[in-house]
Amino acid sequence: MREKLHKLLPVLFIVVLAASRIPGLLPQNFSVVYAFVFCAGVYFSKRISWWLPFVVLLATDISLNFYYQHKYPDDNVWSAANLANLGFNYVAYAVLIFLGRCFNPKSSFTSLLGGGILGAILFYLITNTASWFFNPEYTKNLAGWILALTKGTSGWPSTLEFFRSTLLSGGLFTALFVAAEKLTSSAESPADKTAGAREPEAETEPQEAEA
Repeated sequence: MREKLHKLLPVLFIVVLAASRIPGLLPQNFSVVYAFVFCAGVYFSKRISWWLPFVVLLATDISLNFYYQHKYPDDNVWSAANLANLGFNYVAYAVLIFLGRCFNPKSSFTSLLGGGILGAILFYLITNTASWFFNPEYTKNLAGWILALTKGTSGWPSTLEFFRSTLLSGGLFTALFVAAEKLTSSAESPADKTAGAREPEAETEPQEAEA
């Protein structure tokens, strides 16, 4: 049973991610995304870890844009500025996947949890720096950048609140994903553990020159 559950974990991760993006289900800026893309980098094979998260996120982002455009017809969610900000989200996702690839699936729970939290911090820095760059309300200097990272623009919650939610959700869902993987993989046989797992990168040794 546990072995079957372990094989289904990627599917379960995707289902949790997709369900979590239903509007109003989770508190504002409390997201599974940060943990999902980091853990995809850790546990998925090299090729799948790159294309699968982007396909799932793109599908849900497009669906959300259609939903919000219908709910708020006066707001143009397809504007160049909104799409540029969304594009920087994907830059941040790529950084988190790359970060996950730097970890070993057999790393300790604490190490992987720290990686997930670091990923959430990087997402916050990248996306808020992009907001500072594209939003004309911010002055394009150090003071404007610090304002983007702390207070944000008027009429919206402080970006520090966004940072808190990003940090908490990144840590919480990384812990849940890592715990699920470790609890289900502990019951596998050695052959099962190697099936579909990330393969170590081959090391090439220099050949001796022939005389």
